[in-house]
Amino acid sequence: MKGTLNFKRMLSLTRHLQKYKIHCLSYSQLNHRWLQQIHKVGHGRQLSSCADTMVSNVYTPRRAVLYVPGSDDRKLQKITGLDVDCAVMDCEDGVAINRKEEARHTIRKMLDELDFGRTECVVRVNSVDSGLMEEDLKVIFRADRMPQAIMLPKVNSPQEIYQFTENLKESLKGRIQKQKLQLITFVESAIGLINLTEIFRNTTELSNSEGLFDLAGVVFGSDDFCADIGASRTADATELMYARQKIVTCAKAFRLQAIDLVYINYKDLDGLEKQSLDGSNMGFTGKQVIHPGQIPVVQRAFSPSPDRVEWATQLLQAFSHHTQSGKGAFTFHGAMIDMPLVLQARNIVQLAEAIKS
Repeated sequence: MKGTLNFKRMLSLTRHLQKYKIHCLSYSQLNHRWLQQIHKVGHGRQLSSCADTMVSNVYTPRRAVLYVPGSDDRKLQKITGLDVDCAVMDCEDGVAINRKEEARHTIRKMLDELDFGRTECVVRVNSVDSGLMEEDLKVIFRADRMPQAIMLPKVNSPQEIYQFTENLKESLKGRIQKQKLQLITFVESAIGLINLTEIFRNTTELSNSEGLFDLAGVVFGSDDFCADIGASRTADATELMYARQKIVTCAKAFRLQAIDLVYINYKDLDGLEKQSLDGSNMGFTGKQVIHPGQIPVVQRAFSPSPDRVEWATQLLQAFSHHTQSGKGAFTFHGAMIDMPLVLQARNIVQLAEAIKS
């Protein structure tokens, strides 16, 4: 009965994807592809039920995303010793308006001088409607070494993505890209949240047509969002529950990472840990941090435990054995296993391997 249900689920999925002209496989072929994917741990975005019809990229962990003001040379120099997944050299909120020019040129210099090691090197430019983004891109991309990712804040509509793309294209003119940039957008307003699906859809289309960047994730700018809707921040962030859930849902529908809100009280590590675990349980893949002391707590919270990794590894091995033997559904540690649980296990092992490597 369980195998029949799985077959019906996969048949329904296949028909749904064919409706959108996405290449689909038979149930047995899908099982075979899933087995192939399981042995390619560390590659591809986090999977959901139809992710293996998508193009795979190497998964980049962004458990802790640290902002460093681009105008502060001393703080930028310290990035290399922090062992953080993602370091964001900031042109935007972390920089006073009279120091924007200084920040651009300092970031350009740091791109060429610093050895970021395993840390992803990211630059957050100013928003499209600020009138400052174009100059940010021009200066930053004069560096010999490009950042791995660009963060674009305060995205409210697809039109801003089109403007960003045109400015990026101009800034990259005459330059050979060894690989695509990763683009990470921000949700910071009510209208940005309402338009999120359209923003993702248009950005993905631009990624495919222009070939300049891949959309990699979305960040929740909670303080600007609260100001926009007139909400008061609370310790448990209940006023942001709907927005957080919608952001995660939209992000996962497009196979994107979702980065959770900042915990402002950087000295309260217990509160930070609780909020980080809550975010991880909701489906967020990482969290913004504003102080180096927050990094270990956040990266631990968004990492699978050794027990969880062992469970996932054993489940995948059992799944491989049962599939190769031609059997359908099976029990593992007393529970009936179907494909969604296998995919969840694969995500856990993938993340663990990405962190380890």
